[in-house]
Amino acid sequence: MPEKKPELLTPRWAVDTVPTAPRRSLRSPLRGRGVFAPRLGWGGPFGGRVAVEDAGTVYTGPSTQVASIYPFLLGSGLPPRGVPVGRDVLTGELVCVDPSGWTGRLTTNPGMWVMAQPGVGKSALVKRVCLVYVAYGCMMCVPADVKGEYSTLIRELGGSVLRIGTGVDRINPLDSGPLKHHLARLPVTERQALLDVLTGRRLETLGALLATRCGLGRQPDEIERSALTTAVQLAADAAPHTDPVVPDVIAVLRQAPEALRLKLAADGYTYLDLTRSVVAGLDNLVDGPLKGMFDGPTSTPLDLHAPAVSVDISALRARGNDVVSAGMIASWAYTYNTIDSARSLDVVRRRLVLPMDEMWRALRAGPGLVDAMDSISRLNRTTDDVTVYVTHSLEDVEALPTEEDRAKARGLMDRCDTWVIGGSTDEELGRVSGKRSLTEQERMMITSWASATSTGLDAADQVHPGRGKYLIKIGTRPGIAAAMELTVTERRLYHTDKNTEPLDGADR
Repeated sequence: MPEKKPELLTPRWAVDTVPTAPRRSLRSPLRGRGVFAPRLGWGGPFGGRVAVEDAGTVYTGPSTQVASIYPFLLGSGLPPRGVPVGRDVLTGELVCVDPSGWTGRLTTNPGMWVMAQPGVGKSALVKRVCLVYVAYGCMMCVPADVKGEYSTLIRELGGSVLRIGTGVDRINPLDSGPLKHHLARLPVTERQALLDVLTGRRLETLGALLATRCGLGRQPDEIERSALTTAVQLAADAAPHTDPVVPDVIAVLRQAPEALRLKLAADGYTYLDLTRSVVAGLDNLVDGPLKGMFDGPTSTPLDLHAPAVSVDISALRARGNDVVSAGMIASWAYTYNTIDSARSLDVVRRRLVLPMDEMWRALRAGPGLVDAMDSISRLNRTTDDVTVYVTHSLEDVEALPTEEDRAKARGLMDRCDTWVIGGSTDEELGRVSGKRSLTEQERMMITSWASATSTGLDAADQVHPGRGKYLIKIGTRPGIAAAMELTVTERRLYHTDKNTEPLDGADR
């Protein structure tokens, strides 16, 4: 008997397979009729066959366990109010920053720290922040514009620009602003209290100027500070309706009035020995490289009713860093004395937005500017002034000459709850991690903005990968990455690379 061949079993997929006869439609006639698709999906054009279709798995758990997944890759969106920065690079939603409006809600103070490599758009972001806050009614104030890059924007806003330099404008570091026109109307007790405050400010200004290389190159000692305090008071009393100038203080020290000699308990050659150094330092400020700039009354006072004001010291750059440092101290002292005086008289009620660009110059200018920054950052929560510190690297802080100055500069960073970080190296981000925690994904993203990943014949048409991209960190929350695009008007107003044509992206 011949052996019976085993019956071949028809595979399940063959039974369910769509007939191979030609069809007039690409859609299977069996679809939607209760027939399940085969394991590999429907055949034919646009069938989308897949070997495995993973529907995914949903897990649930209590908040005590799910919380261990933190830190998340992405942060939640920021409130859509304040200054629009751009679109989130991952979600496309609008990203805004509002250091002033966040105070008491998301942050504890309106300080803002901006750092990135040169040329990736720090100044463009800061100028947009200033422009929008001016539209909200704030007053933009640039106390020392080292490069003169804010002058165009301020003039377009109808603001006041004071240019410092030989043959241009001159400011008096001892100027009291509008206070000098109101002192006579005040009661005796209140007038004397304000005069004491003014004397203290003027003494701090002279001490900071003397600490630069254009003066003594060091801080005055206790005897010299005592002599300066009395000399400033006597110079102010000699002309009660005007502000003293540096030559007036020099004249008092040289005349050696009895009140000054009694204060120092010295006379004759002993008095000369005690005051010789401080007189020589003040002489250097008015007869040296700064001659004609800070040795007389202010030629053009700041317009405190303007929407924006600036002291442009770009003309001093050709004279070296020492002159720029002294110029920054003098212009800062004049600007803040003017504004504080106006606020004490209720002349200025608006909040300020203060861009501190070229901060590395300010930090290295001398102890006077570090102290000034420190005092401003401690008071801006009360006044709700938005102070924006702009620098390239945290190493700028460590370059200060003394540990006391370095500690004060670190305090500036700690009091800024809002950080904006642009393209930076991995080494730099390691230093940042000591101040703000960064996830691995955040570090990878920022370092990818630091330099181009490829070169070629089309390199001339490419835009730097970090141009106009920023990671916004608020406290310890996850960062939000945003990409900013400038309008045509902004590209004209914010352009700071004078030797190149404006780019379509965010300029420096």
